[in-house]
Amino acid sequence: MNGYQRIMAAFRGQQPDTTPIMLHNFMMAAHEAGVTMAQFRSDPEALARSFIEAVEKYEYDGIMIDVDTVTLAGAAGVPIDAPEDRPAQVSGARLRTLEEVNDLEPVDIGSYRGVQVWLEATSILKRRFDDDIFIRGNCDQSPFTLACMIRGLEPWMMDLANEDHHELVHKLLGYAADISTQFIRLMAETGAHMTSNGDSIAGPELISPAMYRTFALPYEKRIVDCAHELKLPYILHICGNTDAIIDDMLATGSDGLELDYRTDPKLAHQKMKDRTVFVGNIDPSGVLALGSPSLVEEKTRELLTIFADTPRFILNAGCAIPAITPPESLKTMIRVARNF
Repeated sequence: MNGYQRIMAAFRGQQPDTTPIMLHNFMMAAHEAGVTMAQFRSDPEALARSFIEAVEKYEYDGIMIDVDTVTLAGAAGVPIDAPEDRPAQVSGARLRTLEEVNDLEPVDIGSYRGVQVWLEATSILKRRFDDDIFIRGNCDQSPFTLACMIRGLEPWMMDLANEDHHELVHKLLGYAADISTQFIRLMAETGAHMTSNGDSIAGPELISPAMYRTFALPYEKRIVDCAHELKLPYILHICGNTDAIIDDMLATGSDGLELDYRTDPKLAHQKMKDRTVFVGNIDPSGVLALGSPSLVEEKTRELLTIFADTPRFILNAGCAIPAITPPESLKTMIRVARNF
């Protein structure tokens, strides 16, 4: 089997010849290719070359194309800070008051350069690898987190707690969902084998499970439905410990859940086995970036053992792999998985 076939086998519930591996390694790939984050976010050729060299070096199965977590926020007019050597981040909010949502104009994200770079790089990688390596076109943030970036974290949390604001909250979520959906549709045109989103702040570490079900899940489901309409599998990622909302995440209809390393893999296995693909969830910092090769081997074997009885498993880190991660850590993780 090649990389594409291994990962598709996981989504189909079929046994692959060896453990499928798809890495969330954009920062490490850029670093090892000698590409600054400024170049990575602005030059599709440099972005694509970073992943090509990473695949050639580590021989993994699936590329997760990611750039940062604020490209859609930038397309929506949120102020962005874009440092030379780090991923971009928001530097302010778009809305001073929630009532300003009524004045928001529709956004054509296809005209935003950051989105164009993301899409052009995906097209380059699809042409380069065709159906040999699996191409996961990540589409930045889901509506809940995107709405938070447009509004600002503290005001957004206060809006959620105020029932008098909920009509406008849902209006902003709908606005954000339209933007996220645009990216899914544009990504499908690149030939990517699947799409995905992160909903970074939608987990129980910031909002209650009840709030998740009210304000995040319905809009995540809208994005999943869009991907399925386009005949593409879909993965959802949420940061932090998601133990309390795994059942709710399953209710989105996502084909795979990429779960943070803080989530209990045994609980995830219990709830997800034979239903949805588990993607993850080695600790990217404490184990891969800072741990010894023996610790990487130990934690990889532990995870592989938990999911040994199901083909619905793709090995990955639990979140983005730091740029400073030693090559030996990835090589160890991959070697253990190939020989398990």
